[in-house]
Amino acid sequence: MAYILDTEIQFLPGVGPKRAELLQKELGVFTFGDLLYTFPFRYVDKSRIYTVKELQQYTEELPYVQLRGKITGFKAITAQQKRLTAIFSDETGNIELVWFKGLSYVQKNIQLNTPYFVFGKPTLFNGKLNIVHPEIESTLKETDKITSSIQAIYSSTERLKNSFLANKAFNKLQSQALSMTLPYIQETMPAYLVAEHKLLGLREALLNIHFPQSTLLLQQAEQRLKFEELLCIELSVLRQRTKRIIANNGFYFSKIGNHFNTFYNNNLPFELTNAQKRVIKEIRANMGSGKQMNRLLQGDVGSGKTMVALMCALIAADNEFQSCIMAPTEILATQHFNSVAQMLNGMNFKVALLTGSTKKSERNELFAQLQSGEIDLLIGTHALIEDTVQFENLGLVIIDEQHRFGVEQRGKLWEKNEHPPHILVMTATPIPRTLAMTVYGDLDVSVIDELPPGRKPIKTVHYTDSKRGIVFDFMRGQIAKGRQVYVVYPLIQESEKMDYKNLEEGYGIISDNFPLPKYKVCIVHGKLKNDVKDAEMQKFVRGEANIMVATSVIEVGVNVPNASVMVIESTERFGLAQLHQLRGRVGRGADQSFCILMSGVKLSSDGRKRINMMCSTNNGFEIAEADLQLRGHGDLEGTRQSGLAIDLKIASLSKDQRILENARHVAAKILVDDPFLTSDKNALLAKMLARPKHETKDYSVIS
Repeated sequence: MAYILDTEIQFLPGVGPKRAELLQKELGVFTFGDLLYTFPFRYVDKSRIYTVKELQQYTEELPYVQLRGKITGFKAITAQQKRLTAIFSDETGNIELVWFKGLSYVQKNIQLNTPYFVFGKPTLFNGKLNIVHPEIESTLKETDKITSSIQAIYSSTERLKNSFLANKAFNKLQSQALSMTLPYIQETMPAYLVAEHKLLGLREALLNIHFPQSTLLLQQAEQRLKFEELLCIELSVLRQRTKRIIANNGFYFSKIGNHFNTFYNNNLPFELTNAQKRVIKEIRANMGSGKQMNRLLQGDVGSGKTMVALMCALIAADNEFQSCIMAPTEILATQHFNSVAQMLNGMNFKVALLTGSTKKSERNELFAQLQSGEIDLLIGTHALIEDTVQFENLGLVIIDEQHRFGVEQRGKLWEKNEHPPHILVMTATPIPRTLAMTVYGDLDVSVIDELPPGRKPIKTVHYTDSKRGIVFDFMRGQIAKGRQVYVVYPLIQESEKMDYKNLEEGYGIISDNFPLPKYKVCIVHGKLKNDVKDAEMQKFVRGEANIMVATSVIEVGVNVPNASVMVIESTERFGLAQLHQLRGRVGRGADQSFCILMSGVKLSSDGRKRINMMCSTNNGFEIAEADLQLRGHGDLEGTRQSGLAIDLKIASLSKDQRILENARHVAAKILVDDPFLTSDKNALLAKMLARPKHETKDYSVIS
């Protein structure tokens, strides 16, 4: 017999084929199980019954309330108003109920002078209280219906509401589904885990998440379901890591030799920070263990990740292996190549550059040198993954700004040697701890949490559009000192739907206020042809332009130490992580740098929070945690490219860190004793991971 939770949703009473199709498209609900695992996003306490007189005495905004009384009459519907109004009465007074949709249905199904419960949010209109689109239910409760005084509120869509599948109807469907399935629901977690962690059983948890029998049972139901969801994720990522370590012996980088020592003693341009030394030590231990390294290197903009990458490539060369660094843009790849070549000056270590702009004749020579082993380090863009690029002995793959590549692209580098090379992925986008434990949970993590000495913290300030004259005067003062300025816009052309400053208009304003010949302005955006864009950027790099007007295309890949001012227009349009990345384009020299956040006067609550956070700290990890709180994990860069789909139904990475840490600890403990979940006591866990919703392609070796 098929498991009842796998029954198609169309067979639930009250659904049928048409509603089933709607539930599938709007909510992804295909089965009874999908419905039961569609959880409420909040709850309303309906245990208290208010009187009309009580509502009339409120002076503050009214909450959702429940009334008990009778509908004594309807006001006529007019063609102009398209509105239905009913008079609801209890023993203390009257209040109006108003509908703008489903008018004939309401009149047909509501009986006058019959006792009803009415639930909704009272509002004041023309001096009178009313409730718009209230929920109405007979006071004669069905005895076989699952109910609760704590009402669940579910996310909905306009299409569902227009098809009479608003919250009341959805509650009814959940009640039907639980009534049919509850006795047959099978436990998904081993008895020893349920007992050890004092968790509710699955049946009791599903009942109380939808129809809480008390506040305490609701809390216990949330705890059980969140723990199970996060445990499943942690078991999945840690089991992938276990499989990789057992299956893949790595190249053994046993020695530190002439290349590394020569560079460290003679070419190192500055003293390494303690954080860089610690990270290099962690990577050395990894590459010398005989197991394949799969490590994530996090470091804020300007923290010295490229230096760490180069020194790892020198270790590879000392052990007679080649390395490569793949960057997401041609500008960033060229920047890496130039800085690395400069640092390696005079050393017997060959570094080469491969991008889409590399000429065919140069490519052929480069390919020959690569296959012969003459090239020690190849730096490039996604051109590195082409089949024509063949190494003699690739031992280390370094991927910069890894979230900008798809997992399949990154995987092609892994296949450049018969034996998997060591993998180091780098990001300047700080990753919150909870995200690192899930999306990147199968990687070892190193963090450079220290900037090189002498760097001055960037001063960040906020101005509204009305203060633009002050900002322009400040820009002129900085340019007079020989500094350069970025001005970044969120859009290329004006949008009727979004009232944000756009680049084309902004370029005109900047040109008018900073005229030739005294000031020179360049413009950069993603729609320019690569050669034009590169030429404009080079003007700025060489100091031939005082101001660069750009979109966020410059977020990665421009390193101009002389640029000391970053002006970000329509700051409210950008996310926190992107604002932090843009700010990191300045502060790369010895001079004091500034980030000026421009916005309109009217700001949303989230927009104001983002601006306040940017003005209060330069710490990328604090900003990343705040970004997670504001936006949720699904919107953050990297989560869709990671190879592990995180589709959380009830847990929140931003709010449930304690549960996540506990789940990771439990998962690690389970896998120490039973790495592949083959023991009888963990059979339910193995079955849980095998269900289609938890399946994911194993990219743990590359990202």
